[in-house]
Amino acid sequence: MIKNKMMMGAMSVVAALALSACNADPSPTDMDEQMDEHMEENAGDMNEQMDENMGGDDGHMMDHSGSGEVPDDLQEAQDPKYAVGTQAIITTDHMSGMRDAEATIVGAYDTTVYAVSYTPAGGGDPVENHKWVIHEELENAGDDPFQEGDEVVLDADHMKGMDRVTATIDSAEQTTVYMVDFNTTDSGEKVTNHKWVTEDELAPIE
Repeated sequence: MIKNKMMMGAMSVVAALALSACNADPSPTDMDEQMDEHMEENAGDMNEQMDENMGGDDGHMMDHSGSGEVPDDLQEAQDPKYAVGTQAIITTDHMSGMRDAEATIVGAYDTTVYAVSYTPAGGGDPVENHKWVIHEELENAGDDPFQEGDEVVLDADHMKGMDRVTATIDSAEQTTVYMVDFNTTDSGEKVTNHKWVTEDELAPIE
């Protein structure tokens, strides 16, 4: 038994030396080819991960932070559930790292909020059910809210290729919307003046 173990050990050493000899001192050409193959194999995964990190629940690019400017005719909420300066938990995932983040309320406004679908200016994949744009971010909005199926022109730049394009209303709801600051739960990125989350997308901090 001991003899067999010694023979097996010796064979393992010989095999390891042979493998080392095969792999020793690869030529520069071989190394370059191996690196190119490795980069090509991983490029797709890296691009996909970047898209996931920068996109929201529908994968499109979103500007995480905003200027804090709001339309002149947007009405501040008189008695919002979450007052300006207080904290709440975000329960939605419009973008990566948003869900379960602790948000500080920057603004609270009473308005009609819309989910919309559109094709970005300059081309690109159609964006479906984007949440959210508010009534005051639509051109020639008027006093009456739009209805599901109406076509509108967006006057908002939450995302690249969004401003001044024609969109279709997917849903409409009268509610309180909030502008919020938060740190993403995945990367810790600080997001300021994010527009918008609705009241039912927030939860009290317990």
